[in-house]
Amino acid sequence: MNKIALNFSRLFVGILFIFSGLIKANDTLGFGYKLEEYFDVFHMSFFSPYATLIAGFLCVLEIVLGALLLLGFWGKKVSAGLLAIIVFFTFLTFVSAYFKVVTSCGCFGDAIPLTPWQSFSKDLVLLVLIVYIFIQRDKIVPVTANVAQQKVICIAVTAIAVIFPIYTHTYLPVIDFLPYKVGANLPQLMSIPAGAAPDEFLIMYNLKNKATGEKKVMSDKEYLKSGIWKDNNWEIIGDPDQKLIKKGYEAKIKDLIISDAAGTNYTKELIENPYYNLIIVAYNLNDTNEDGIAKLNALTLNATEQFNIRTVLLTSNSAQDAGVFSKRMKLFAEVFYADGVPLKSMVRANPGVLLLKNGVVINKWSFNAMPSFDQLAERYFSK
Repeated sequence: MNKIALNFSRLFVGILFIFSGLIKANDTLGFGYKLEEYFDVFHMSFFSPYATLIAGFLCVLEIVLGALLLLGFWGKKVSAGLLAIIVFFTFLTFVSAYFKVVTSCGCFGDAIPLTPWQSFSKDLVLLVLIVYIFIQRDKIVPVTANVAQQKVICIAVTAIAVIFPIYTHTYLPVIDFLPYKVGANLPQLMSIPAGAAPDEFLIMYNLKNKATGEKKVMSDKEYLKSGIWKDNNWEIIGDPDQKLIKKGYEAKIKDLIISDAAGTNYTKELIENPYYNLIIVAYNLNDTNEDGIAKLNALTLNATEQFNIRTVLLTSNSAQDAGVFSKRMKLFAEVFYADGVPLKSMVRANPGVLLLKNGVVINKWSFNAMPSFDQLAERYFSK
């Protein structure tokens, strides 16, 4: 019976750790953004410049430890490492849930969004299983007792775990779970369909009895049904509050507003352009790869001159900073502005590029994998 329980625990924990590591390794930049939120909450912003590197390390650690647990290699050390990790993350998710400081832990990236309390519950289950594995660690039997084979397999697993996040960080996620993925119709994702259910609210009244000083909070329905409004001793204090009781339909993209330096809204004009247009996303010009910007600038010039392709650069920097940057880099692209949150979701690169046509994301690239102008012309612009 103990053997069955141990094998089940190893299988469950090992697979979950590998899955979690792979999902986050698919989007290390996104996981890095989530880590920056935690760093800010815990006043550890000095780690923020290394967030992506730390994210990559944690992904590799999860994958390797999960694989070694399944293989049964170095059971004592692996179980101790897993225990240390899960204790730390259980504490972290509890703090996030209880104090409502981070709305999503990023445990499974954007593939499976979890609320803070769901994340904490998941970590509690893992904690119980890992504690059991740790107690039974002497009974873990490796798939091979040959030390040389164990080392070779461990090196191979580690190599794969390291190569994957490097690849996705360089060339964008293999699977895009964000709303701006290739094939997405942005105007549709930004709108709410006719007839869609709206949010449902209760109107909450704060009541006080003038005679006794007693206070009550009642919904508008309770207020009318109870007849308390007939009693002159009860009065409504302050403005009523709204309480959400049922979430209605929510647009997949609800925070994208593109404007020029004067604040004029250009969202509809740029997103719904019926022709090919290139959107260069450099959400933070201070950290953007300037060699990548220079190459995209040359491509922009050719696209404009030969095919009249409109190219814009989106950033969350101030108009003043963007103007200085544009002048220094001699940008040909028009510069527009949007909040950093949607820009980070558009493309996991700084800079990155979206090719749009009639509101549809035709393709997207990191600056590291941007096709040449001739390739773009042959595949898209010349047709």
